[in-house]
Amino acid sequence: MAKQTKKAPELKPDMVASTGRGAPQRVEAIVSLVGEKVANLRRARGMSLQQLAEISDVSAGAIHKIERSGMAPTITTLLKLATAFGVSVGYFVEEDEGAPEPVHYTAAEKGRPVYTPHKGLSLSAITGSYKQFRTAAAVARMAPGATSGEKVLKHTGEELVYVTVGEVLFRVNGREYILAAGDTLQFSGTLPHHWENRTDTAAELIWVAFRDSD
Repeated sequence: MAKQTKKAPELKPDMVASTGRGAPQRVEAIVSLVGEKVANLRRARGMSLQQLAEISDVSAGAIHKIERSGMAPTITTLLKLATAFGVSVGYFVEEDEGAPEPVHYTAAEKGRPVYTPHKGLSLSAITGSYKQFRTAAAVARMAPGATSGEKVLKHTGEELVYVTVGEVLFRVNGREYILAAGDTLQFSGTLPHHWENRTDTAAELIWVAFRDSD
C-alpha cells in the first residue's frame, strides 16, 4: 500500500491556540506581515522573483502570491526562503517592537554566516541587517576555482570589494579587472558583472553592498 505524503501545514491564524485576550488578532497581524518581509528582503538583496525562485526552490508564482499576502506560506516554504536570504525563520514571524537598535557591533570572528548559492564562496557578515541599515558588508573567502557562474549578475544598488589576500578577477560591463591584495573595485550593480578565482590559492576580501534609497 502506497504511503500518503503529508502536506506541510500553513501558517494560518486559526491554527494557533489563543493564549489570551487579543491573541488571534495579534497572530493574524504577524502572519499578514510575512509577505511584506519577504518582499522587502528580496528587494534589499536586489533579487528578481525568478532569481529568488532559483535560489530557494520556491516557484516565482508562489513567492509573488506570498508577497501580496494572497497565500499563507507553509513552514517548509518559509525554511527555504529563510535559507535563501540567510536569515532565521523567526525573522518572518517575530513581532516588530518599535525602531531597531541604531548601532550594530560585530566581535572578531563572530560574523553571522550569510547564505550564498555560489559554490566555493563563503560569507561572514560584519554589518547589521538591511532592516536596520542600507549597507551590508561581509568578509568573503573565495576558494580556488570559485566562480559566479556562466550567467552574468545584475541587480540594483552598488558593490565595493577590497581584496585582503590573494587575487580575484572581476568582469564588469565587459572589462576585466585583476585585483590583488590592497586593490579596490566599486561598481553599479545594474552593470553586468562576473567574478572568479583563477588561481590555485584561496582569496579573501571585504565585500560591501549598498542598496538604493527606498
